Amino acid sequence: YGNNTFVTVGKDGKIFTSDNGTTWTSRTSGVAKRLNAVTFSNDKFVAVGGQGTLLTSPNGTAWTEQTSGTTNDLYKVNYGNNTYIAVGDVGTILTSADGITWIAQTSGTTKPLRGATYGNNAFVVVGYDGTIVTSPDGTTWTAQTSGTTNGLYTIIYENNTFVTVGGLGT
Repeated sequence: YGNNTFVTVGKDGKIFTSDNGTTWTSRTSGVAKRLNAVTFSNDKFVAVGGQGTLLTSPNGTAWTEQTSGTTNDLYKVNYGNNTYIAVGDVGTILTSADGITWIAQTSGTTKPLRGATYGNNAFVVVGYDGTIVTSPDGTTWTAQTSGTTNGLYTIIYENNTFVTVGGLGT
């Protein structure tokens, strides 16, 4: 949600918007690849998906494809500390100051990364086999011990606490 608009994304490049969360309008994304996630920050929607697909929009209606620099699937996009972050297959982490120009970062893992958030002055990314990597700046990443080998699929930061969930009830 942003700019008074709800936005959701899905397979075959589908994008829908709503001003009330009840009535939805189909939008043209310009791509046919699966879209996995969308976020809104700095007056901009950013959506990510299959084969490195990366789209931006100022309003959720008109979308522009950006060059991600990867063909790996991207599963999550988020924003924190004046930085957009996108994560995906083979340990892919991309960062951007503006949502347009993206820089590949070295995550230190080849595991698929599925979730990303920012809180308490740190980016935290989670993925398969209990993978957790953290960074204070989005550039330098450090592996952390999760205590599980189950896949971790999403993470949030609320009330001074990071919470991640994953497979097999993790």
